[in-house]
Amino acid sequence: MKGKRGRGTAASDKPPVLGMIERGGKLVLHLCDNVQQRTIQPLITAAITASTVVNTDEYAIYNRLTEWGYGHVTVIHGDGEYARDDDGDGINEVHVNTIEGVWSLLRSWLRPHRGISQRWLPLYLGFFQAMHNLRRRGQSLLGPLLSLLLTSAPRKVLSG
Repeated sequence: MKGKRGRGTAASDKPPVLGMIERGGKLVLHLCDNVQQRTIQPLITAAITASTVVNTDEYAIYNRLTEWGYGHVTVIHGDGEYARDDDGDGINEVHVNTIEGVWSLLRSWLRPHRGISQRWLPLYLGFFQAMHNLRRRGQSLLGPLLSLLLTSAPRKVLSG
């Protein structure tokens, strides 16, 4: 893909991907045209139940999460903070390590393809999301994958 490092846009041939994951739960990935609050708000409200506490980094796009009805805590990577124990129990519950791990896995999974056309990127993201959410690897993946493909495939109605 062409473009400079950092956040991009679909027009700059570096479309942003919004990722949301519940710890121990489902992954949701969306290819976005841009990184603006009006773009991400409907995606967030469709995927995350109101009043849920959302952990993010300090990127300003997330500043309105509380206005949208969510709890919001941040880690400030710019200050060297990557995890924080807010309640003093010795467990760093405030972090974004779960989604950071997803980004690492996704980059490693896409790397052999050496750049993917924006036309096909949504399919790659959808496949990665489905495989991540099935939580299976190797031969144990075959049954759930076939079931997913067969239940979501469009069906033709035959008329006699």
